[in-house]
Amino acid sequence: MNTAEKTLTKEDLDILNSKIGKYFLLKSKHTDVWKALHEARYELILRHLQEELIKLQHWVIENGEKVVILFEGRDAAGKGGAIRRITKHINPRHYRIIALDKPTEDESRQWFFQRYINHLPKPGEIVFFDRSWYNRAVVEPVNGFCTELEYERFMSQVNDFERMLIESNTHLIKFYFSITKEEQARRFDDIKSNPLKRWKMTPVDEKAQHLWDKYTVYKQRMFKETSTDLAPWIRIEADEKTSARLKAIEHVLKTIPYKTED
Repeated sequence: MNTAEKTLTKEDLDILNSKIGKYFLLKSKHTDVWKALHEARYELILRHLQEELIKLQHWVIENGEKVVILFEGRDAAGKGGAIRRITKHINPRHYRIIALDKPTEDESRQWFFQRYINHLPKPGEIVFFDRSWYNRAVVEPVNGFCTELEYERFMSQVNDFERMLIESNTHLIKFYFSITKEEQARRFDDIKSNPLKRWKMTPVDEKAQHLWDKYTVYKQRMFKETSTDLAPWIRIEADEKTSARLKAIEHVLKTIPYKTED
């Protein structure tokens, strides 16, 4: 037994001796006990939370509830990864992930919220927005994709839109995944260097570091004016991906008033 092993608690050893613990211990040629312990502990917590998400979804289906969860944040903040962990084991027939591309010509002539309304949940359904109507609060004005008038009109309407949504018996959660400029740069480098991830980089992503401060100005106004008692922003520090994912799931489970029979 080496020095590091002597500092392990009984709980640590039980985790490392479990099936999950052994998997992480043996998955690499160079065994790192502490890394394996961290990964195994995270996986165990995640699985427990995912079991609760199954119960939550069953409650949503049985009671005809409607749930909308927004994921916002800077480029490469980990929004998609968090959504994948939340949806991994729930019934795919009763949830949808919405990640809209730029509006069509017809959509651009509609009321701004119309194309999002078209994707809202029916009773018994959960809808996850990987970016949402809040594109108009930050991404669009920063990159010149909307006019100043369109931006101001959105800011004057969004709180009423969300109030009507909630008053129509829809549960609404708004997450903002927050990362540092240095972490975003590191993740961009990782994406660019990985052939399997390179497709994720967009022209908007390429300019994100240069426009960092401009994003911050619009983000701060968004928080100030659109975090309401009915629909507050839940800000999650996301430099550490695993911690951010667990916090997001824990908040969903804490906020949605699901009930179980056990």
